Amino acid sequence: MLFLGVDSGGTKTAFCLVNADGSVAACTTAASAGALDDVEAIAGILAAGVATVCDKAGVTARDIGQAFFGLPGYGESTRVDPVLDELPRHVLGHGRYSCDNDMVCAWAGSLALADGINVISGTGSMAYGERAGSRARAGGWGELFGDEGSAHWIAVRGLAAFSRMSDGRQARGPLHQLLQRRLGAATELDVLDLVLNQWHADRARVAALCPVVAEAASSGDACAAAILEDAGAELALVADAARQRLGFLSGDVVPVSYSGGVFSVPRVLDAFRRALASGEVGYRLQTPVCPPVVGAALYAAHRAGAPLAPAAVQRLQRQLVA
Repeated sequence: MLFLGVDSGGTKTAFCLVNADGSVAACTTAASAGALDDVEAIAGILAAGVATVCDKAGVTARDIGQAFFGLPGYGESTRVDPVLDELPRHVLGHGRYSCDNDMVCAWAGSLALADGINVISGTGSMAYGERAGSRARAGGWGELFGDEGSAHWIAVRGLAAFSRMSDGRQARGPLHQLLQRRLGAATELDVLDLVLNQWHADRARVAALCPVVAEAASSGDACAAAILEDAGAELALVADAARQRLGFLSGDVVPVSYSGGVFSVPRVLDAFRRALASGEVGYRLQTPVCPPVVGAALYAAHRAGAPLAPAAVQRLQRQLVA
């Protein structure tokens, strides 16, 4: 049987076709599904991506035994969810699919469907986990409400530090010069003009400044280093909130994994690891088994009642490493 996984995040939509034996038939990427209200744009991205991945595999959508679509913002609007639920039917031409938030893809991939918690930190941040059939999420409230520890949150704090350094309210560190150079700003106030007036504080563009904060920390900027340390601690709090909601017992050792670009910053991952280890609760931090898009395919197989065997999952891992 052929399983399709679709993972749409803040920056891209990934598609992956996986066979029941754990071999990858084809993968492709497209633009992010974007705003929930732009249903036509979402439908177009999904249709083009499914057509491309099927063409690469030499199959048609009718050959897909089960599909899973992880969509950003799904489950956060009772008004929009019914519309999103119907989109894949028109794309696939059949009803062998299910939809949920893209956080499910990240959990399914990072833990290979095992009980535990996955913490996501990309453009935004959140945690999702499962335990004995129960499901829970924490975080994921967006940049206005929080998204603590995310790339956007780190970048905004970096911009705030830049403004203080510019005014003399804070001693200048490498962050000041690195940000101004990265943005190609002739003056400090040109940074303000670029981010607010030209970018209109675009979420993805702002989040893309996160690596500048990481570079500044590596260059010895104490403020930037503190921002990354705080990010790791905030992400651990999100994991702990999910643990409590799932009802893990005090003596349980809870598996925790992670996904998203922010965890590629060593300072954030190290701070996250230390924060998890500092409490009284036992956590077992593990590297992700598979990326989210492959997790979506694994979840599709699970929903079809034909979960991949451990040997098939191991084959998937070997292919991905290769």
